[in-house]
Amino acid sequence: MFKAGMLRRVLLSTIALLAMLAPAFAADQPTATGTPPPEPTKPGFECHDKPLVGSGPGFKDSQDESEQAAKDDWLAKAKAVYPDADLATAKDVKWECVKQGLYSKCFLAAVPCHPKL
Repeated sequence: MFKAGMLRRVLLSTIALLAMLAPAFAADQPTATGTPPPEPTKPGFECHDKPLVGSGPGFKDSQDESEQAAKDDWLAKAKAVYPDADLATAKDVKWECVKQGLYSKCFLAAVPCHPKL
């Protein structure tokens, strides 16, 4: 009987403590304001209307190789839109890499841009 009563008090105390701390934890969380505004187009450049995604084939055993494969794949797609496209002139560049054990795969999403003629 003593153990059940003590267990009940500990459980109720824990619930009360969590109820008191919940607003403090919620205040620390950033509020969702939607998606960030798109990066402005650089002066003198013209950009494609949609981002392109490059990832390269399969998983690589090195993250550097995976990043390079994603960059090469993105660049091939970007050059199909603008022959003089380059990652340095792209806007809204976003990298994401995932790991599966010892292997990784990276994704590169960016809007290709080129100098206006």
